[in-house]
Amino acid sequence: MYIKNGIAYAGEQKQPLKISGVRPLEDYKLWIRFSNGEVKIFDFSKELNSPAFSPLKDKAVFNSVYIDYGVTVWNNGDIDIAPEYLYENGESIGGASIA
Repeated sequence: MYIKNGIAYAGEQKQPLKISGVRPLEDYKLWIRFSNGEVKIFDFSKELNSPAFSPLKDKAVFNSVYIDYGVTVWNNGDIDIAPEYLYENGESIGGASIA
């Protein structure tokens, strides 16, 4: 049980999922470490056809990825993607090392 804003809730309070490490890889892939300690590879190539992510087709822009408040972003924060989406659609690699 936990209390938030004066309201008691059953179960454990879940911490929001955040990105704690990110590195661009070949072929529009990202190596991502999450706040829960898991590491995954996310293939971004499928997302590049979306108008929101089309600027990332430029490898220099894609490779400029960084973390802002636990979220993966590009172009000074103009482009971002939710940590939960990356987590759900990423491929687990188990370790914390960069391939």
